[in-house]
Amino acid sequence: MDKADLFRHIKRTETLVSPKTVGGLYSRAEMLGKLPVGMQKWVVNRAGANGSYIGFVVEPYSFFLSYEITDEAAAREQLPAHYELVRTAMFEGTEPRYAGIVAAFNVHTSVFWGQRVELYVIAENQRTGMLSWVICDYESNTISYDPGQGFTGSSTSRSVITTSHGGDLIVDVKSEQRDNAITAVANLDRATMRPLDQRLWLEGNLSVDYGGRLKDPDSVPFGLIFDPGEVERALDIPLDIIDIEANSFGDAYLADEPFEACTFPFAQHYLTTSFPAANPITDREELERAVASAATAAETR
Repeated sequence: MDKADLFRHIKRTETLVSPKTVGGLYSRAEMLGKLPVGMQKWVVNRAGANGSYIGFVVEPYSFFLSYEITDEAAAREQLPAHYELVRTAMFEGTEPRYAGIVAAFNVHTSVFWGQRVELYVIAENQRTGMLSWVICDYESNTISYDPGQGFTGSSTSRSVITTSHGGDLIVDVKSEQRDNAITAVANLDRATMRPLDQRLWLEGNLSVDYGGRLKDPDSVPFGLIFDPGEVERALDIPLDIIDIEANSFGDAYLADEPFEACTFPFAQHYLTTSFPAANPITDREELERAVASAATAAETR
């Protein structure tokens, strides 16, 4: 993608996010969360019928830890029907393994603003053949929506995802509702840029679904629209400079220590629908056309 299209895409994504609108949505989402989940789905289906996009901006220094799955049977129980575990690695040249990924990031979107820690099991959708990130659990200090639970408010008792002037990436997030917690510090002095595995990062972001306690039989995988260059490379963080004091996300089926870690030292700009909706994009070429089309359409408004 040329820089002109990239800049148009970035500007459009950021412009879609209004702090005033996001602030007003918080209390409305909490009220909707008091309704039965079936009624919430009815509201969501009507609200999402126009297919409009929202801006979804992951801020710099999102943090990803990849753990090998040690209990395959337990991990498979987290997956929706027609998904199978698939071996993967975050970086090119790393030995692929059955993996779960824990991600901690700051995000501002058209509908919520805050911090999230998400747990994914990486699997292949047997109907489409696409590698997929299956979100099996998460904690957040802001509002959320998922098909299994509907609308929820903040679930954390503390939430810190930040950096220090000394080059440290600091994460300290604890749930007030579940046993989920992660406390870690990674120094980035020796982190180096490396090419990422494109099936995981590009194809996987075109096919995202829900599993675990978030599972819903009626949900469909959804995809993001983004410049492929934003997932081509990331900082590879040597494991010996990461101090993980605690991590209970996925501890029933993941190894005690990660086998890879990375961070993106730049913002990533995604377009997606307000609520999960099927995405027809399946490869890089279609994705680039969609980004260029969205950017051009925004400029003509």
